[in-house]
Amino acid sequence: MTFELIPRDRRELGPGAVHVPGWLDVGRQKSLVERCREWASEGPGIRAAALPNGARMSVRTVCLGWHWIPYRYSRTRDDQDGSPVAEFPAWLGDLGRDAVADAYGRPVDYSPDVALINHYGDDARMGLHRDADERAPDPVVSLSLGAPCVFRFGNSEHRGRPWTDVELRSGDLLVFGGESRLAYHGVPRVLPDTDDDAAVIGLGSGRLNITLRVSGLA
Repeated sequence: MTFELIPRDRRELGPGAVHVPGWLDVGRQKSLVERCREWASEGPGIRAAALPNGARMSVRTVCLGWHWIPYRYSRTRDDQDGSPVAEFPAWLGDLGRDAVADAYGRPVDYSPDVALINHYGDDARMGLHRDADERAPDPVVSLSLGAPCVFRFGNSEHRGRPWTDVELRSGDLLVFGGESRLAYHGVPRVLPDTDDDAAVIGLGSGRLNITLRVSGLA
């Protein structure tokens, strides 16, 4: 992880969508990687979810609070062994609340109850999609760990242009809510980890993305 001669400034990608570079320090990143490793090995472990057409996603996912199966939530890991989903920890909700407050510059009432932890290998990607399976309008919090990636942030109407491509690096925060809550977004590619960010924080290789959401489900 190299010292940046030119600091990256926070940036608004759309109404209610804010990118905050370097929000997590190295110590917090290492701690999150350790916890992600624990969650990924608990019970049936991390998996590549199957889409309705039978194809497997190129990212591997583990869930907390609610188990996401394209395109619904369950309290049990129905596409694995049917066991209860791992608990969503209160401290992770506190982290999400701090993230939204920092991104928006004001205190917020934010109580996430879902976390999706995605691991991207070098060839993994995420097609443009909307996070539309929740019943609550609260913002999505996205935390990046490890290798950098190109993140594509689009519009709320369709998958086509206009969109904005931004490089997300280890420790970056992205919050999107309000008018941008249902914006299409994705990861066209993972970038070479020239600074060995994944190794520095104990990940080894690849990229982790932690997204926090409010399900609105009982």
